[in-house]
Amino acid sequence: MRKLYVHKTAVGAFYIAEHHGRFHPLFRNENLGSYATSQQAVDDLTKGRVLDSLDGLDTATLAIPNRVQEWARLVH
Repeated sequence: MRKLYVHKTAVGAFYIAEHHGRFHPLFRNENLGSYATSQQAVDDLTKGRVLDSLDGLDTATLAIPNRVQEWARLVH
């Protein structure tokens, strides 16, 4: 997976990565889903709609920017 974007929060960094044309939100190297666009991945993070594997962490409460353009772009 190639990490494209990052946003740092008080609980750690969230990434949006691309793999085989799909976009995956990552937290602590855990894949939180698969989306057709990077914006869809961000939308689900900001609304708290990600996999239940975050031990009760509600991503909607983390002040994650709701536009992927507001995330830091990683240079490759």
